[in-house]
Amino acid sequence: MSLGLPHLHLRSTGSTNDRLRDLAQAGAPHGTLVTTGEQTAGRGRQGRTWSAPASQALLMSVLLRDPPGLLPLRAAVAVAATLGPQASIKWPNDVLWPSRADEPPGKVAGILVEGRPRESWAIVGIGVNVALDPAALPSDARRGASSLGLQPAAVDDLRERVLRELERSLALSDSGTLEAWRRRDALIGREISWSGGTGTAAGVDYRGCLIVVRPDGARTILDAAEVHLGGPTRPTA
Repeated sequence: MSLGLPHLHLRSTGSTNDRLRDLAQAGAPHGTLVTTGEQTAGRGRQGRTWSAPASQALLMSVLLRDPPGLLPLRAAVAVAATLGPQASIKWPNDVLWPSRADEPPGKVAGILVEGRPRESWAIVGIGVNVALDPAALPSDARRGASSLGLQPAAVDDLRERVLRELERSLALSDSGTLEAWRRRDALIGREISWSGGTGTAAGVDYRGCLIVVRPDGARTILDAAEVHLGGPTRPTA
């Protein structure tokens, strides 16, 4: 397996993506992995933070030289495949997990892909709630969160399994990636909203963009929006 070596583990760091970016710029090889037990300034998409108590989550970033296309989707497929058939993907790359039978699936994993396309490298940052109790999260991160409900000792095994699945996902063709992603699509056929309106999710196109059918039948393509299940979004205070 070419992913995961060399491996730098930090007891605590601001962001594994930031630390790995410094290593990438210094010439670190393909597959370099940075992990941490505690992340104090983790980032998610749309400027959000990723919070997790110490030793309760898998927090990792892996460096890819000459990465393939559809990388965020490939990473989401890899994480979902690691977790099993109950895992689904909320576009573009949040992985959902049904932690309780009486509740809808919540976000158990998030993925943030960053890089330098002109320099042909990318960093895949992955966070998975392995052992944490969502009630222990800050109030702004608690809503919609889920956890695998495992013991902290499961983090290392899960990391190795994610790396193996990511290796497989990176080897897929674009069409194979889209097929695997579509099998786990959590939004297909459901009403969604975003800052520009509402509609029904109708899958992803060949670029991995979300297709939405508006109430009047017109189709909209979203490439970077934050989408929500249900009716119109409301501005937050």
